[in-house]
Amino acid sequence: MTRRPLPPPLHVPQPGFGRRTPPVLFVPVMGLFGLGLAWRAAGGAFGGLQWLGELTLGATTLLFLFVLAAWLAKPLRRPAVLFDELRVLPGRAGLAAGSLSLMLLAASLAPLLPGVAAVLAGLAFALHLALAVVFLGVLRAGPVEGRVVSPVFHLVFVGFIIGGLAANALGHAGLAQGLVWLTVPPATVIYAISARQFLGAPPPAPLRPLLAIHLAPACLFALVAQGAGMAAAPVFAGLAIVIFLVLLASVRWLLAAGFTPLWGALTFPLAAFASVLVTFSGGQGAAGAAGAVMLVLASLAVGGIAWRILKLWPGGRLAARTNAAEA
Repeated sequence: MTRRPLPPPLHVPQPGFGRRTPPVLFVPVMGLFGLGLAWRAAGGAFGGLQWLGELTLGATTLLFLFVLAAWLAKPLRRPAVLFDELRVLPGRAGLAAGSLSLMLLAASLAPLLPGVAAVLAGLAFALHLALAVVFLGVLRAGPVEGRVVSPVFHLVFVGFIIGGLAANALGHAGLAQGLVWLTVPPATVIYAISARQFLGAPPPAPLRPLLAIHLAPACLFALVAQGAGMAAAPVFAGLAIVIFLVLLASVRWLLAAGFTPLWGALTFPLAAFASVLVTFSGGQGAAGAAGAVMLVLASLAVGGIAWRILKLWPGGRLAARTNAAEA
């Protein structure tokens, strides 16, 4: 009897470059940009440390461009993937952090290449505005339970304030002041709704690290207002200190679920708060010492969290754990 040849072995094609790049990668990248800007501020306050800020910003720029190229491979293959990303919480945070990282890149380049920085800032602002519009459409079309206000709403609707950092660096104080007054109202609404939701039902342990995002708007309002010469700057700085102390007192509760990719939400707020202490103290006195300590601690935390998240990228582990869409 003639034997039939065996079928060829099943070959599962490997996914192409970037087909499932998780957008949550942009969250720690945003934190690293914030850390670089904090060290740049420390160079002005303490002297002799600005090179560390420039080195951090340069390395983060390369990382951002690589992550951006990897993620852009998805919408270039399937544009509808953008809507899929915005249907899940890590995707929402990641995409918002992506356009905001472009704004932070503009702020980083402003002292070195002001013309390029101005173009990037305008592009980032337009992209973030488009993202906010699409996000609203996804919310309206999605289920009611998906419309619950979360700290990620700060990234989407208040994140425009980061443009104020670039505006100040480019010498447009009036624009920076306008961005402060434009973004304070949505931040206030989000704070109020979040407080009411928290009193009704505190978030489950895996989502608690996202509460750290509440620190970022207050820090940014303080930094932008200080750079633009606004009298309200110390008020915003005081608010940032209060929020930080509340988060610090709750740190064990916040991190009770153990490490997850959502720890990336801690990175930018910590870096921004370090910038507030360094900027407002000018490196002088007890406040300056506190700023120096906070900057070192933030560097260790932001660097460690970013490294742990990036390690999950190869092999698709980060994509699986954050439910990233596939192109």
